[in-house]
Amino acid sequence: MIRPLAIAALLSALPTLSAAETQRDTCHIDVPCALGDRSYHVREPDGWDGTSPMPVLIHFHGWQRTGALPVQHQRISDATQRRGVLLIAPNGLRKTWNMWSAETEDVQFAADVLADVAARYPINPDDIFLSGYSYGSIMAWRVACDRGTDMNIRALLGISGTINLSETCAQAPREARHVHGLKDNVLDYPYGPDGDTTHPVSLWRDRLDCSDTQTDVGDWSQVDFLTLTRTEWQDCAGGTKVTLDTHPGGHFIPHGWIARQLDELLGREPVYP
Repeated sequence: MIRPLAIAALLSALPTLSAAETQRDTCHIDVPCALGDRSYHVREPDGWDGTSPMPVLIHFHGWQRTGALPVQHQRISDATQRRGVLLIAPNGLRKTWNMWSAETEDVQFAADVLADVAARYPINPDDIFLSGYSYGSIMAWRVACDRGTDMNIRALLGISGTINLSETCAQAPREARHVHGLKDNVLDYPYGPDGDTTHPVSLWRDRLDCSDTQTDVGDWSQVDFLTLTRTEWQDCAGGTKVTLDTHPGGHFIPHGWIARQLDELLGREPVYP
């Protein structure tokens, strides 16, 4: 397992700059980085100086996709490139993920990817984010549930997909954010009893010991044609919070959603794109 101290140890024992640069030159964007018999894609942010530690977003692709898509997707890679964030997109076996049960081989693969990235790049171990869309979102939830503490995940950014909300997670991210369309007909919106629309994040509210007090932050949008409604639970253990954004649409990554989450988490003024 990769714990925060282990990540710090990895950073202190990085290869010399020239060796790390040589490793980085072997894979980029559409050329995957080999990791045993698996692989992942990487995209550096615009204007990176080659030495400064970077926040990391590990994004899991959807069903029948590969990591080559997220590193070239406007709503994913444009967000990271403009915000100094290193984007990592692992490749699932047979273009999917094993995410329905605890501690699958893909959970270990995610931890191995993070360790390999830390050997190739200077990363900020306090700003590691997990994200995913559709089946990839379920995978991101699975990793957060099984290794969120060990991998020092600062925030989970889930998009249109959750694990079984009755699960008892061994670990957790420090913060959880989720977005889901109310008319999603691919991975249906997980309404709670009596049509409770706050149910999709109930697992994290319980796991992070949040109070029942919720704040209806209100509507927001990054583009004129899509309005999202935000609810937050701010009184959680360790001063963290859980955030739920909903929209009236279906199964897609909302324009500007990842960008806004990164801006807020990194203390930036939210902008689009």
